[in-house]
Amino acid sequence: MSAVGSYLRNLRGQQGVSLEELARATRVLYRHLEALEADDLAALPAPVFTKGFIRAYCQVLGVAPDEALALYDPRSNEGRPAAPAPLPSPTAAPRVHTAAAKPPRTRRGHGAVLVSLALLVVLGVALFAFAVAFKSGQETGVGQRSPVASAPPPSTEASPEPSPVVEPPAPSPPPPAKPSMDTQPGGTPPPSVATPAVAASAPAIPQAAASPASSYRLVARTTETTWMRVRTEDGRTIEETIPANEVREWVSNYPFVLSIGNAGGVTLELNGRPIPRLGASGAVITRLVLPSEPP
Repeated sequence: MSAVGSYLRNLRGQQGVSLEELARATRVLYRHLEALEADDLAALPAPVFTKGFIRAYCQVLGVAPDEALALYDPRSNEGRPAAPAPLPSPTAAPRVHTAAAKPPRTRRGHGAVLVSLALLVVLGVALFAFAVAFKSGQETGVGQRSPVASAPPPSTEASPEPSPVVEPPAPSPPPPAKPSMDTQPGGTPPPSVATPAVAASAPAIPQAAASPASSYRLVARTTETTWMRVRTEDGRTIEETIPANEVREWVSNYPFVLSIGNAGGVTLELNGRPIPRLGASGAVITRLVLPSEPP
């Protein structure tokens, strides 16, 4: 009678591997392994399949199958019907480590969970990208249509055309204008004051071209650095620190109101006529109206 069953059972007991673990590792039915260890060859399939079971059994335990095959006596199974069973592939059977054997089912369960999580992440990213693209498309479509829908009719009040300036009849040349100045009381020259801080890099005010419709043309020539503020009665104000030896020109239909930080550093002309000397170097003029009496 075959003695391979007790031999295999002793090997498994020495390594502390359960029969269930062997069944999962070898992919051989549990009842076939149980019959093999019990030497119940009648319950096993044909000898060629049984030898395959023995090889897989020994390979999982890390033992050469030669001795077990030598103990197997297939003649004890002659004359008995063999149960059909697939031959397991010896190379496909994983080796069981007795120190910390974990059921492959648990590993497969973890793998399935990881795969499911990965699929959920990919699906979520795809849905998010689709939602962003769909929303962008809607905003683009609305943005392209909204100018047409919300475009207001052209309004003539938004940019009214300037009313034509009626040129008054040319007056006779006025006498030299006497400046009306607000100076410090006491008859003495007003004290010098600090020139207002203006960035040295301030852009120079371009000279305004004389317009035929302008009634007044004011020209300033500096001999010293002079701060000036020029305001017309129509509300325009120009403020600048003018370096020495430069010329500035302003034109207006209304009288000029000037503030000068260095009266002795600038000379003025109104409509080509020189204005009398304004004051000493460093004197401050807070209000100078030119001409003092409009024609």
